[in-house]
Amino acid sequence: MTFTTEVRTAAEPIWQQSKLHPFISELKAGTLAPEIFRFYLLQDRYYLEEFSRIQLKAVALTTDEKIQQQLVQNVESLERAEIQTRQLFFTDLQITDGEIAQTSIAPNAYHYVAHLHHKLGTGSIAVTQAALLPCYWLYQEIGTELIKSGSPVPIYQRWIETYDQLAYRETVRRQRDLTDALAEQASEEERAAMKEAFLISSYEEVNFWEMAYTKQQWGQKE
Repeated sequence: MTFTTEVRTAAEPIWQQSKLHPFISELKAGTLAPEIFRFYLLQDRYYLEEFSRIQLKAVALTTDEKIQQQLVQNVESLERAEIQTRQLFFTDLQITDGEIAQTSIAPNAYHYVAHLHHKLGTGSIAVTQAALLPCYWLYQEIGTELIKSGSPVPIYQRWIETYDQLAYRETVRRQRDLTDALAEQASEEERAAMKEAFLISSYEEVNFWEMAYTKQQWGQKE
């Protein structure tokens, strides 16, 4: 069993929570409130910018040129696919620069990014890579499942299609391969830290949907 298969199996209950979350089921049905999707996009914009920065900083954690190239390519692919698509969403929804500037970072967006920065701070490319993987992989699985029925709302359908494209699936495959290769070279202690990082990120993904669905604010009660 490969490392990614092992941690994916361990994370199955968490990933099911993401796939069955009301944000996803309502997006699929076309009943997700537009203001919830708008809130999600604004918070995801912050997250994706930090996600890109973390990958670029991770380049300094390794001397392996192939890994360095892949990390840079990941950021370039992210900008072409997700970030550009979201800019189109912002145009369609008339989300202005002023609204972006006035939008506070929601608690779980902050916590997720802080988790990724913490793993980057360990100085381990393997642990950092394991922490980054769920974001890529979970979205691809969700896209593959949702594309079967699609969504009746055009902007939600476009969101789904972003994660079922061949290029995106290939990016996920490369990310898994890299994570497996790093796990093979890791010590038992580092491998355990990789698994922990992967599982924490998986929990953060569930919390991200919930954050958007409740339009979470600082000081908000559970």
